[in-house]
Amino acid sequence: MNKLAALLAALLLPFAAAAQSAPPASYYSHAGHDDVLSGGVKMIPITTPLGKFRVWTKRVGNNPKLALLLLHGGPGMTHEYFEAFDSYLPAAGIEYIYYDQLGSAYSDQPKGPGTDALWQTDRFVEEVEQVRKALHLDRNNFCLLGHSWGGILAMEYALKYQQHLKCLVISNMVDSIPEYNDYARHVLEPAMDPKQLAEVKAMEAEHRTDDPRYMQILTTMHYEKHVLRMPQAQWPEPVTRAFGHVNSHIYTLMQGPSELGASGVLEHWDRSKDLHRITVPTLVIAGRFDTMNPDYMAHMARKLPRGQLLLCPKGSHMSMYDDQQTYFTGLVKFLESVENR
Repeated sequence: MNKLAALLAALLLPFAAAAQSAPPASYYSHAGHDDVLSGGVKMIPITTPLGKFRVWTKRVGNNPKLALLLLHGGPGMTHEYFEAFDSYLPAAGIEYIYYDQLGSAYSDQPKGPGTDALWQTDRFVEEVEQVRKALHLDRNNFCLLGHSWGGILAMEYALKYQQHLKCLVISNMVDSIPEYNDYARHVLEPAMDPKQLAEVKAMEAEHRTDDPRYMQILTTMHYEKHVLRMPQAQWPEPVTRAFGHVNSHIYTLMQGPSELGASGVLEHWDRSKDLHRITVPTLVIAGRFDTMNPDYMAHMARKLPRGQLLLCPKGSHMSMYDDQQTYFTGLVKFLESVENR
């Protein structure tokens, strides 16, 4: 009889493990939410110096203790490349919110004379704060994840409004654009084919970055090595969709036309001396092959009073794809560690 019981237990073990990985029934509850008819989508009105606009958000799941707002990169990218999160966060019972910043994808895209004044970091910070209020998030549940440019935005938000945060995730972003440019100039560029690099630099100097040859060279020389480490033809559909929807005007204005460093509005952005002021639990995620210096990001984690590093040894700038297991295992572990605080 004992042998039979042991056999049954062994047979049922995989099913028990699967049950434990499923989110609780409350994860699917709509109680307290006013977005049931739209499947979690909310168009949130925001006020700017140029008037009122609307930004798009979509909630997935329900967790009163942990809601993760996702800040996409660019500037001018979209929420779409975050869709890999669907494969991991629901099973962990983590509520998360997609969000297109103003000017991106499903949100309003102001155009015309004077609208370039909107594309400033400080205004984006106030936008995030208005989104937080509209979603009824506070220090008891509000976690912020910023990737790339979204990491800049997340750091800036935390430095002004961390009293509303439960935790922070800085994904694949350094705290200094001059440091980012220095790493590109002295580490990444010297490793590139000198003839191809010279051709890229010449096209940039001649303002010909819209020439198809420009991206043709950079795809194999840069993107497939430091942005997403797989052949571009194999890039996941959400990534190619997001790249296809980028607002190139905002991107060029803030980031600059070059793919090998920043030269736009963000060129002199530097919070390296202020990072120690962020006191909420913070996870810094770095990719070994990132466009950003992973050793510098490790130093950032040490500067943060409650910081920790997640290094993705196979990852590049989009580590959530090319080192997916490391990225999401570490992210979920961090979020679960702060959930019940």
